[in-house]
Amino acid sequence: MSSETPAPVRRPEGFNATTPPPVVKAPPRPGEARLRTLAAATLMPGFTGTQMPDWIADALAAGVGSVCIYGTNLTSPAQLATLMAQLRAASPTVLLALDKEGGDVTRLHYLTGSNQPGNAVLGRIDDVAATEASAAAIAAELVALGFNLNLAPDADVNSTASNPVIGVRSFGADAALVARHTAAFTTGLQRAGVAACAKHFPGHGDTATDSHLALPTIAADGHTLRTRELVPFAAAIAAGTASIMTSHIMMPVLDAENPATFSRAILKDLLRGELGFTGAVITDALDMAGACAPTGIEAAAVRALAAGADLPCLGSQTPAERYAGILGAIVDAVYAGDLQASRLEDAARSVAVLAAGYRPRADGSPLPAKGTAGAVPDAAAITAAFDIGPAARSWLADRSAPLLIQVDSEANLAVGRVPWGPASVGAAGTLKHADPSAKIALVGRGLDADHPIRQIADELRADGRTPIVVECGRPRGGADLVAFGASRTVSRALVELLAPGPAGMPGHDRDTL
Repeated sequence: MSSETPAPVRRPEGFNATTPPPVVKAPPRPGEARLRTLAAATLMPGFTGTQMPDWIADALAAGVGSVCIYGTNLTSPAQLATLMAQLRAASPTVLLALDKEGGDVTRLHYLTGSNQPGNAVLGRIDDVAATEASAAAIAAELVALGFNLNLAPDADVNSTASNPVIGVRSFGADAALVARHTAAFTTGLQRAGVAACAKHFPGHGDTATDSHLALPTIAADGHTLRTRELVPFAAAIAAGTASIMTSHIMMPVLDAENPATFSRAILKDLLRGELGFTGAVITDALDMAGACAPTGIEAAAVRALAAGADLPCLGSQTPAERYAGILGAIVDAVYAGDLQASRLEDAARSVAVLAAGYRPRADGSPLPAKGTAGAVPDAAAITAAFDIGPAARSWLADRSAPLLIQVDSEANLAVGRVPWGPASVGAAGTLKHADPSAKIALVGRGLDADHPIRQIADELRADGRTPIVVECGRPRGGADLVAFGASRTVSRALVELLAPGPAGMPGHDRDTL
């Protein structure tokens, strides 16, 4: 240890003890600017708020691959139109995306509920022309607002009845049925000028775990995988789907170590190699626990790109700091050798090809229809798809005045807080001061054995009433009527069946957005 007295430190003029030291930026690394441009071209952030943030404008100017809109970005149809005009003016060709599956999951109609029946009802109707028409109608709305990528259709085979996140988002539990409607929906979107995205590869239907909350494992064997899960994705590829979305699931028969989103065996060997897919590979949102819980979202984005994904979706509330951190992590990974520059180039090229194939039309009009497609199902077709049991048929035959009680039912994070059921069309009543002679229908969704609707029904029966229980999801046992959906259109048809006439529809149903 030296005993010398240190020389006095010379301070710059104006310095004081609270002045932070100057930030010294590291000199740029060779090729760093180009790598940052490539990295930006592979990212799909969301954002908070209802106006275009400055950092999103900067990202668009820097060539970000896509921007995703969520329900929390909406307050009114006029506001959404203004926001979309801002985004499209900032980048005339970027991929502007959203989830518009047409049923319970809707961003475009997040404020009111979807004006389409949704996959489960379409699967029950089983008219591929009607499914194509429904998708084309969705595309027409999207094109008019400036969207050119729809993160739909859901191609999962819902083989587990208690699936907490897929359910009515799936066309059904039969692989062949799901395949033909996945192809029809894809065709309907893309013929009208909107890129489709079949999801959630290699199949999220056979699980009782929600990947928003944890990492599911699907224990299907290889034969089941190829004759069930993969069949709809093969149909989507044959129909020319522009993109496919990965799922955050473990499928040990394919890869015992990595979730699908991070698996070269699944994305490269299976999807690209065996199935021959040549379009863009988009990830499910990386802010989901099934993707980012072990490592954080920055590492998840790097892992996804390295495995073969082209466009990591970052989630609904990406702050500017997180976006910058992800961008930096991708660039750092290239320099560290964890991500090949050639893989980043391939991903950016794939996104660019997707965007070039679906350039928005200047007048906001959909492409001219090709071929023939049927009409979107009306109320009669929708109610014909319901499963109506004997108790419900007796209830319908009873000429007593109807009373529809909607019982609170939590939706999964994919659905969010979208209006649903009789309340979405102004037809939900209350038990308080109810006419003792009224016949009662209790309406809920996701009716597990411990759902509160069970206790309410038991109490009414103990009081001498004979209520029916209505399930607005897929059947889980104990419901007298199953509607297979809760979109505004399905809910309107349900109300017209249960409470026809002015009593059932007290007010004009809003048809906004």
